[in-house]
Amino acid sequence: MISAIIPAAGTSQRINAGINKQFLSIAGQPVLTRTLLSLRGFADEYIIVFRQGEEELCRQAIGDVLEEYTLVPGGDSRQDSVYAGLIAARGEYILIHDGSRPLASPELIRRVIEAAKVCGAAIPALPLTDTVKEVADGIVKTTLDRSRLQAAQTPQVFRRELLLAAYDHAGEKRRDATDDAFLVEALGQPVRVVSGEATNLKITHPQDILRATQIIGETVRTGIGYDVHQLVPGRKLVLGGVEIPFPKGLLGHSNADVLIHAIIDALLGAAGLGDIGRYFPDTDPAWAGADSCKLLSQVADMLAAINFRIVNIDAVVLAQKPKIAPFIPKMQENIAASAGIDASRINVKATTTEGLGFVGREEGMAAQSVCTVSAIGHRR
Repeated sequence: MISAIIPAAGTSQRINAGINKQFLSIAGQPVLTRTLLSLRGFADEYIIVFRQGEEELCRQAIGDVLEEYTLVPGGDSRQDSVYAGLIAARGEYILIHDGSRPLASPELIRRVIEAAKVCGAAIPALPLTDTVKEVADGIVKTTLDRSRLQAAQTPQVFRRELLLAAYDHAGEKRRDATDDAFLVEALGQPVRVVSGEATNLKITHPQDILRATQIIGETVRTGIGYDVHQLVPGRKLVLGGVEIPFPKGLLGHSNADVLIHAIIDALLGAAGLGDIGRYFPDTDPAWAGADSCKLLSQVADMLAAINFRIVNIDAVVLAQKPKIAPFIPKMQENIAASAGIDASRINVKATTTEGLGFVGREEGMAAQSVCTVSAIGHRR
């Protein structure tokens, strides 16, 4: 079992933003939110250590990123805060990651965990590229050999018993540290170093927010969707989650909402996740008569889980009868609620085929959709 401790109780004095840096926004999401997204799936429990008075801000940043978590009030120093989280942790291994490091990649986290399982303690670090000088009172005292120096990062992972012993020893010696590995080193225990990442920056100064935003970037992607269903007697006609009075309804395994199905396919296509049949096959009795709006909600959650944000949904219904226009505002409202976005991002249209084809003969209906999503940050 792995317990993740995320210290987020600092005062952020150097960033001078009037708010704790963990709650500053990077490409539309708080720093802490992005940090937790990077860690999600790597631990069995998550312990977020917060600064007194910021518990609600933490809860807002966590949102629905984690289903279960523990909030622990921090102490006067980082060391005190981590120790508070350590006491609350139950895992055999303890993963400690700064709440202000939002860009750790899955590969980096895996490397550190695997190294810690081998030797009991592991950290990521990067070789220094600048010449390092020891300075006192504005005067250089000595130039250090940078070939043996590396800059430590987080996450840092330790066996719980080893880290507890290190903290107990630090208490006895009245030793303070800004790095948990230092306390383990003070016991004379080896700490394995794995390759860190230059993009795994810690938000410390205002310019770090800009740099992180540039690293994350934002890639816009577009998908198209198309669906057709036959019109038959004895079925309800449901379009965009709206039941429309009509002698016939659309035939299908679910409620056959052709508009929603086209939108789902367009969203899945934009995210590169296949098509609707992969996730809701008509051979599975679980989806018999299913509310298609609920299927759309599941797809929106799937996209959010891999850091895709729905930007725009445009769709057209092809139907000879009935007139669809009076129902469009309610359709857009239903689609917005299911997709978790504002209705202003949704456009639904309707058209006939001037009596041509299967639509014109009132044998069926069709729908087309074009959806745009943005891919933000690291994805697993």
